[in-house]
Amino acid sequence: MTRARYQQVSLEDTPYYHCISRCVRRAYLCGDDPVTGKNFDHRKRWLVERIKQLASYYAIDICAYAVMSNHYHLVLHVDQNSAAQWSDEEVIRRWTSVFPGNGKLIETLRKNARSKAARKKLAQQIELWRQRLCDISWYMRCLNESVARRANREDDCSGRFWEGRFKSQALLDEKALVTCMAYVDLNPVRAGVSDSLDASDFTSIQERLIIHAKKVKKRSYRQHRLLTRRSAKHLVGQSAIRQVQLKSLNQLPDLQQQTLPITQQAYFELLESTCKALTLTEPKQERALQVLDEQASTLSEFGISSVAWLKAVQEFHRYYGNAAGTEDSLLRFQQHRIKAGVDFKHARKWIRGTGAARLLYAT
Repeated sequence: MTRARYQQVSLEDTPYYHCISRCVRRAYLCGDDPVTGKNFDHRKRWLVERIKQLASYYAIDICAYAVMSNHYHLVLHVDQNSAAQWSDEEVIRRWTSVFPGNGKLIETLRKNARSKAARKKLAQQIELWRQRLCDISWYMRCLNESVARRANREDDCSGRFWEGRFKSQALLDEKALVTCMAYVDLNPVRAGVSDSLDASDFTSIQERLIIHAKKVKKRSYRQHRLLTRRSAKHLVGQSAIRQVQLKSLNQLPDLQQQTLPITQQAYFELLESTCKALTLTEPKQERALQVLDEQASTLSEFGISSVAWLKAVQEFHRYYGNAAGTEDSLLRFQQHRIKAGVDFKHARKWIRGTGAARLLYAT
């Protein structure tokens, strides 16, 4: 049953969310369409640019993304503290950059500043925009609508481009966050589209590797190839569109506003080993686990075994529903949803993901 978004998003529990949108009928509207023979890979670039452009105005950080042929994944961090510190002028500037037409409303209200009603209306409007600028639903609405309109103009048609509402999944702790980010970054490898992180086009892991390579003075052959990769030109050169860069993992806060217990270099090495493990065929699973055991120290920081980690990055979408995390965090999230007014037929009988939490995170 479809539920209101406020019943699925609870910033009181976590600022991190995994969002997914699919093209209508799961058609290849962003890739190489096998039916028509047309290639729409340029639309993936549209998505990446719009994702980062909107993030420069919203109080939302991009933790991870992967744009595939018929869907895309995002891992978002909502920064309510930053939004609360913005001045009224900053809120107006950001909102009217996304919705220029609303600038006329501000002009009208300021012309009538002597009126108490106009001043009250202006204050209310600014507060409403401040809330919307840290609202995932508004962010996704602006992202999906602009891409759909642009694609429909290109195809000279009208109608739906996206299948329906985007799916959102709360990431309730650091284990779920890092696992989900890896799951998103490894999408092309898991789908068989790519066999390496460098060749995983239109993903955040490729962008992180490019950002890192740019800072290195003595680059390796691999880094040089990455920086000259044709499909990554939009990440290497300077864009005319205002965009934000991905935040380093060292800058992303955990749920206690401390630094995440993983460095960017450790994340690179963990994903490199996981990528190698995923490319091994099923009879070589023992070898795959040996490859992952090389990252035992990184995984032990999160209390995740090599076996559980490999299962999680392969089947994360199957294990969890509206939220992902340890069993305790899932139970707390369920209680908050009940308080928010979600009407469950059997509220305490079954919570999707608790069995997976025990399996993956030994809780």
